[in-house]
Amino acid sequence: MRRTLFTEDHDAFRESARAFVERTIRPGYEKFVAQRHIDRDVWLEAGRQGMLGLEVPEEHGGGGANDYRFNAVLGEELAKVSAGVASCLGIHADVVAPYLVDLCTEEQKRRWLPRFCSGELTTGIAMTEPSGGSDLAALRSTAVRDGSDWVLNGSKTFITNGFSADLVVVAARTSPERKAKGITLFAVETGMPGFERGRKLDKVGQPESDTAELFFTDVRIPADNVIGEVDRGFVHMMERLPQERLGAAISNLAHARQILTETIEYAKERKAFGQAVGSFQHNKFVLAELVTKVDVTQAFVDQATEAHTRRELTAVDAAKAKYWSADVQNEILDACVQLHGGYGYMTEYRVARAWMDARVTRIWAGSNEIMKELIGRDLGL
Repeated sequence: MRRTLFTEDHDAFRESARAFVERTIRPGYEKFVAQRHIDRDVWLEAGRQGMLGLEVPEEHGGGGANDYRFNAVLGEELAKVSAGVASCLGIHADVVAPYLVDLCTEEQKRRWLPRFCSGELTTGIAMTEPSGGSDLAALRSTAVRDGSDWVLNGSKTFITNGFSADLVVVAARTSPERKAKGITLFAVETGMPGFERGRKLDKVGQPESDTAELFFTDVRIPADNVIGEVDRGFVHMMERLPQERLGAAISNLAHARQILTETIEYAKERKAFGQAVGSFQHNKFVLAELVTKVDVTQAFVDQATEAHTRRELTAVDAAKAKYWSADVQNEILDACVQLHGGYGYMTEYRVARAWMDARVTRIWAGSNEIMKELIGRDLGL
């Protein structure tokens, strides 16, 4: 079914994004997997090609697109290579960007955004803690005033870009007695004494995405590194999580669609019992179901993207898009592995890697169970 979400400008940008992927990311992909991080040269080239600052105003070095559909295009093209690549660059350009653009002072914007857009300053966001998971209101990391500074203590885990980021947006409790209403966001920069990174976490999938534990021991943070308003960090996060979840849905679906397309071609070529495996009625029906499911899901995700472009996407609809796309993605990739037979279990095949990469999408950006809880509350239950 023809998608109506994009204009000629978006199609032209897609060609640029696709060229960037083919020229800069795909040739080095196996190296990134082996070393468990993406080379800084990729970030710098992404900056030169205008891929990192789509939402950043032109006066601060960005593209000033003011149109979320460009983010969607980039997310789709990155996800076609791998979920890990889409995650790393997406956390920076799609997730962290709104915090810096919407909440920072003019001085902070001048300090960080030009390098953010160029790829010289890579970023991550540190919400999740070892004991907290999706429960952001139960943060244990603390920041205490000391004169005009803040002193940060605590730890975070499962942080994408955590090992390599030059700046990390960290959520910490600043007024413990106020619970969710006492959280503040801080910009923690590489080189601050007391800020240490743990090992690169050994994940089931997405090895090219560097994911790390972060530790903060009496980290002194100047007042001009506070992002947004003191004690309003939880609100700031809740306001921006719908975009993060929509971005996840966009990547989930593009990732699954690409592998499904490759699997259909495999099913046409692979022979068993003297005929193409895709010609067996069962397999043909499975593929028909998967193609239908991805197209129907695409229609909803496109509607959500259009709503967000108009600044009308609700947290509940973002939760629906995130949870449903993750479930569909995992269902499709599991079926694709099955259709590949024994080869589908071999890591040199893209389908096997994609299957492993996708499992986390039902957990991150708020687990699917949390998404269903949000939807259920909206029903008055």
